[in-house]
Amino acid sequence: MLKRREHYCLKALCGIFIIVMLCGFDTSRHSIPIDDIYDGGPGKDGIPAILKPKFISVEEADKTLLKKNDRILGYVYNGQAKAYPIKILNWHEIVNDRVGGASRVVTYCPLCGTGMVFDTQGRNLTFGVSGLLYQSDMLLYDHQTESLWSQIKSEAVTGNLTGARLKLLPSTHTNWASWKAMHPETRVLSDNTGYRRDYDRDPYQGYETSERLMFGVSAKSRKYPPKEKVIGVKLGEVTKAYPFSELNKVDSPVKDVLDKRPIQIFYDRKSRTAVIRDENNREIPSVVGFWFAWVVFHPETRVFSPR
Repeated sequence: MLKRREHYCLKALCGIFIIVMLCGFDTSRHSIPIDDIYDGGPGKDGIPAILKPKFISVEEADKTLLKKNDRILGYVYNGQAKAYPIKILNWHEIVNDRVGGASRVVTYCPLCGTGMVFDTQGRNLTFGVSGLLYQSDMLLYDHQTESLWSQIKSEAVTGNLTGARLKLLPSTHTNWASWKAMHPETRVLSDNTGYRRDYDRDPYQGYETSERLMFGVSAKSRKYPPKEKVIGVKLGEVTKAYPFSELNKVDSPVKDVLDKRPIQIFYDRKSRTAVIRDENNREIPSVVGFWFAWVVFHPETRVFSPR
């Protein structure tokens, strides 16, 4: 279990020039309260990001890696589909990859249940795991400037790149059987990562079914259990969450309008898979994760409830 540790701040007495060093990261420039950054325990690169991922075929994954109900984070670009097993992401959290010829970073925060894929093509950045948390969510750091980035905020929150944003891309959190049925030619992230890990062991066993959080957050909502799965989306300045328990009560798809844009939420009960598409059936970037994580980053969120 991760342990909360105190962090140390060094401040100039003059009060004019302040330098704050947090676990080796320069946080003198920041857009979030430094006191809200927690040391997650493993330290910088203590959870090793995957820098040179290897991939295997569907046939090999079926034989050696995945069972039909294993969860994966799926991503498609330029006709190339890839599946990233959650059992591997639990141990590494970040995969720096190229998909369909484009640079991408695949991220997963086990504490928030959030898998998010970002476009890094324009910034030419690669990322590692800082070992730090903000609102119980992972803080990535880029190797080029060592700025810290909030996964769910999708932006740099300390360092030279503070305020810069990463473009969120559509991805699908589903089970292996569903993904390979939709994408029979998909490539699968191999467990030949270069690290010795027992990928069949869940280091967060029991966390998802418990109401307890490992780290504090600044706000909570009791509208749903903290680990209730939701799919959340932001269009313009409007955010909305669609709890899986509510989607279970209605037929799919659910039609809605956000920021004057018609959308449809597709939910498959059997695989517990939710996807949001626009009026042209194009997938919209969204976030699947725990209720507590969505609401702490989007306190003004609207929430879907069947009429």
